[in-house]
Amino acid sequence: MMRMKLRIYVYAGLLTLLACSLAFAQEPAQHPAPELVPTPGIHSTGFPGLDQYRASRIAVFTDDYGQLARYREANAALAAPGAGEKRVVFFGDSITDIWHLDQYFPGKPYVNRGISGQTTPQMLVRFRQDVIELHPKVVVILAGTNDIAGNTGPMRNEDIEADYASMAELARANGVGVVFSSVLPVHNYTERSKDFFAQRPPARILQLNDWLKDYCAKNKIVHLDYFPALVDDKGLLRKELADDGLHPNDAGYKIMAPLAEAAIARALASKH
Repeated sequence: MMRMKLRIYVYAGLLTLLACSLAFAQEPAQHPAPELVPTPGIHSTGFPGLDQYRASRIAVFTDDYGQLARYREANAALAAPGAGEKRVVFFGDSITDIWHLDQYFPGKPYVNRGISGQTTPQMLVRFRQDVIELHPKVVVILAGTNDIAGNTGPMRNEDIEADYASMAELARANGVGVVFSSVLPVHNYTERSKDFFAQRPPARILQLNDWLKDYCAKNKIVHLDYFPALVDDKGLLRKELADDGLHPNDAGYKIMAPLAEAAIARALASKH
């Protein structure tokens, strides 16, 4: 009888130890969990459309800020200029990117190197690859509107101007003639245009254009002034020239093309 009781006590003790072991094993480890690294946030600009655009560009901003991959293969496939060829690179943002140069300048050796949404710091990153290494006679630069809007963050006019000057100095150091285009006016006459317009105060456009005109005069650079031909009596982009208040339509480009052609001719003449 005593043996039976002893055996029961032993079994009971073993069961108690087993239960304790299982309970201990189920407790979480007493080590601090690894700290989570938050995804970097993008501060609101106050414009929902611009906030959405900037959020969609995080991969570009972190992986290929200047978007060098966009034209890398096209540049490699582009033959060197032939004897007597007067190659011109149109360099800029979406207003250049969507401009079908072959339609407006048929038969001309004009190369489009625009990228939608870009600002002047992004353009500087790719200036050597997409301009200098293509060996053009002239580069036509149209930029600045996205800097004012803050596509890659807030930009002071002084910073935009410094980027313009850097591009001009790089071009000249490599024997490329420079044409600086004025920043185009904008309008808010349609529902689609209101957000673009709010991001680009006309007063800042005028300030930047005044600086560009003065810089070109002081540095003997050809100034391509689109502004007077596109603006209405209220100082805004003529409604019929852009459906969204920012990007020229066919009617807008038909006005711009001969002005660009005349500016290129002046730049080519100044190189002789």
